[in-house]
Amino acid sequence: ETVMAGLDKTQRRHTMHGAPLWARAATIFAGPAFNFLFSILVFTAFIGVQGLPDDTPRLGAVYPMPGVNDLREGDVITAIGGSPVADLADFYTLAAEAEPAATLTYAITRDGVVQEVQGPHPLPARAAGIALNSAARDAGMLMGDVVLAVNEQPVFAFSQLPPLVSAANGEAVALRIWREGAEIDLQLTPRRTDLPSADGGFETRWLIGLQSGTFFDHPTRRAGPLELVPLAVAEMGKIITQSFSGLYHMVTGAISTCNLSGPVGIATTSAEMAADGLASFIWFIAVLSTAVGMLNLFPIPILDGGHLVFHAYEALVGRPPSDRVMGALMTLGLVLLGALMLFALGNDLFC
Repeated sequence: ETVMAGLDKTQRRHTMHGAPLWARAATIFAGPAFNFLFSILVFTAFIGVQGLPDDTPRLGAVYPMPGVNDLREGDVITAIGGSPVADLADFYTLAAEAEPAATLTYAITRDGVVQEVQGPHPLPARAAGIALNSAARDAGMLMGDVVLAVNEQPVFAFSQLPPLVSAANGEAVALRIWREGAEIDLQLTPRRTDLPSADGGFETRWLIGLQSGTFFDHPTRRAGPLELVPLAVAEMGKIITQSFSGLYHMVTGAISTCNLSGPVGIATTSAEMAADGLASFIWFIAVLSTAVGMLNLFPIPILDGGHLVFHAYEALVGRPPSDRVMGALMTLGLVLLGALMLFALGNDLFC
């Protein structure tokens, strides 16, 4: 107060205590806003570089696969197993409905000629992605590995994997995989995992950590800012929604509190993402930036959200909370935040 008393009106305006309420609130909100803006810029750049899938069911690069595969880059799929394919949405609908089989019949257009060829299931048991902290990653599985069998049961489609893994009920499963023409036997122990469900909740399943995909790359098209920015905002919104849903379900006991990671877990995940490549690491930083911005807006004293609550109180009452109340609330906020950090660190060490 002594320092403020020695300042004139113009000098006071350039201090946090002397600025108008709206300016103080805007300054506080600027931190989380930058977190969100950074995430949106990164997501926009990634989607812009990767492009959006072309609606035509045209094959890009065809990945190496075991068995018969007569499809080539540039082929346009017009039917799967006799069912017509009009666009990419049709392709994925039929792909999900196709019965698992070693080979399927595809009608294609190649160089203007309509013909039928043989190829693998459109959604094969191929590792299009490998989840972090998963049994598959720890066992040494690589992108592009194709699962041929689970516990001696032949596998032709990715849809066969979840029930076979789930049937093991947490016991180790024996996988035979195909990698660059060689067959390799691995043993993995599925991990109990809480996954977001379509209804906004969570479901608990036994997983090995593989992500599905097609046996070919999808050609993409360029997208303009009017498409990219809404998609980036939607991606950030999905992260925030799932984070709130996860916190709610942890508090209610619907899912394990081990889903909350602390500094060790974040550092470990950062290292794994960095090992996957610079692009994966930058994407993870953008996701983390969204999470930090969201956490900072929690109405906890000492966080930005807590300060915004104080400003809202001042706007309603006409004066800020007393120094005594502010001190007590700040101490409470510090205790709550410290307890949360210790709890998350405990998860890192013992979960």
